[in-house]
Amino acid sequence: MSSPRTTAKRLGVVLAGLALIGTSCIFGDDGGDGGSVRVRPEAVESGMPDDPEPTRGGKLVYALEAESNSFCLSEATLAISGMQVLRAFYDPLVVPDAQGGYAPYLAKSVEPNEARTAWTISLRKGITFNDEARTPLTAAIVRDNLLAYTSSTLFGVVFEPVQKIEVVNELTVKFTLDRPWVTFPSALYGGGRIGIMGPSQLAGRGKQTGGAAQGDLDDCATKPVGTGPFRFVSWTRGESIQGIRNEAYWQIAPDGKPYPYLEAVEFRPMPNSDARIVALQQGEVNMLHTSTAADMDGSLAQLRDAGRINLLISEESTETTYLILNIDNMLSSKPANPILDRTEVRRAIAAAIDREALNDAQNDGFAALANGPFTPGTLGYLEDSGAPDYDPAAAKKVVAKLKAEGASVHLRYLTSGGPASVAVADDVRQMLEAVGFDIEMQIVDEVDVINKVITGDYDISSFRNQPSFDPDSNSHWWTSGTVLNFGGFSDDVIDRSLALGRGETDVDARRQAYELVTKQFGEQQYNIYLWYTPWAVAESSDVHGILGPPLPDNGGAAPKNIVTGHPLIGIWIDRD
Repeated sequence: MSSPRTTAKRLGVVLAGLALIGTSCIFGDDGGDGGSVRVRPEAVESGMPDDPEPTRGGKLVYALEAESNSFCLSEATLAISGMQVLRAFYDPLVVPDAQGGYAPYLAKSVEPNEARTAWTISLRKGITFNDEARTPLTAAIVRDNLLAYTSSTLFGVVFEPVQKIEVVNELTVKFTLDRPWVTFPSALYGGGRIGIMGPSQLAGRGKQTGGAAQGDLDDCATKPVGTGPFRFVSWTRGESIQGIRNEAYWQIAPDGKPYPYLEAVEFRPMPNSDARIVALQQGEVNMLHTSTAADMDGSLAQLRDAGRINLLISEESTETTYLILNIDNMLSSKPANPILDRTEVRRAIAAAIDREALNDAQNDGFAALANGPFTPGTLGYLEDSGAPDYDPAAAKKVVAKLKAEGASVHLRYLTSGGPASVAVADDVRQMLEAVGFDIEMQIVDEVDVINKVITGDYDISSFRNQPSFDPDSNSHWWTSGTVLNFGGFSDDVIDRSLALGRGETDVDARRQAYELVTKQFGEQQYNIYLWYTPWAVAESSDVHGILGPPLPDNGGAAPKNIVTGHPLIGIWIDRD
């Protein structure tokens, strides 16, 4: 059996991709009353002509919030920056659609059997990889990719129901499951982390042939080969990733030529959000992304209103910002803090936190308050989850009761050392201490945060995770007894509801199941939900097309969520 420390090292790849609060984001709230949720108007790209006539050519220089550690996709710990790069060099089998489902992309169709215990994927003809040989996309290559995903530490838990992957013919793959899974296509998207790698990249696992980005990484990690709209050219870690147009891309634009419109793309990691905005203003880059909500309502909005940039802000299917409580982490080498196993204590912690004041202080009141795990419009969302309102007097009574029992009210608050992280944690500390808790701030670097959360060496920590596509895509975070349930809670109601939601075909039955999940989180407060994290993409005034063209095969308009990246095929630069 693996030790907690060994397992933590293996599972560090999982949590590293979660974008822990404060690594590069600031958070906000709507500034309204604490019990309601405000949803921003539908995401619209400013500056888009009413009747656009895209022009070809030019180079996109995209400022990302972080560097990625690998592009061997089955093992990579991709956060939003890596997912955005993925959309340049790879294509997924399916993508989210505007109706909340998934549309075929590299796949031509994704069809289940009647029992939803087997799914058959038919691939499009004539698609080739961006390697020297222009290798055709085949069922065998897709099978090999998915075998790599299902056997990896990161994705193995997600694909746990998959029992067999077999090639039916040159363009058909069949997946056999050990139980019904109605939302299997959501797993194929993998929250934006799954693309199909070429055989030469898969063969690079464990091999090193050198290169600027390599270091101790293998060829699979540093030499991307996909079917995407751009062909990988180079990666200088910490500086840039370069790509050029795939002249043989499989999607055809309205002008009769293959997408993309751009000649080239370059990604530059710039962790500081202010630096990204300055670079955009000065013309060093012509696109950036950000989750810094204060900028969306501040400098970026001012630049947009002055006509100097175009801007798209989206809260659709976005991540939720919350506090995670260690109730009984299964990998911990020592017992969890016993008071956190008590519902009344967890609810008291929630009641002590003034979310409105916290978000006003951190975010200028820009993001919408959250009262549960799902965003509005998602199956399972409830306006009233049963979560406690801000009530410091009630919280004080619970703390006084604990002290009268002789229980310790000492809690360790774990945070990384980024300014935003420390600021949020310090505000929460003051609120909890005001009702009588004794808070010990533990400020460590991000790697230590990851290891401590995985092994249960914390009481409270801060997270931003779990985009609200289909709720089933988050089952592995909340099911009892899984290593990805970092809070270590065990709840029969949530387990039964998640299982029902995964196997049930009736939408109303699924909705009711996930509403039970929301109510149970509201009642039990395993996680203390704070707000929904908005995302924005800003671009120079001559750049257009963030969301891209309609989906293939009359699949409708592209969705307006950008939390897992956005397509690059439809971006164009006005060169007239």
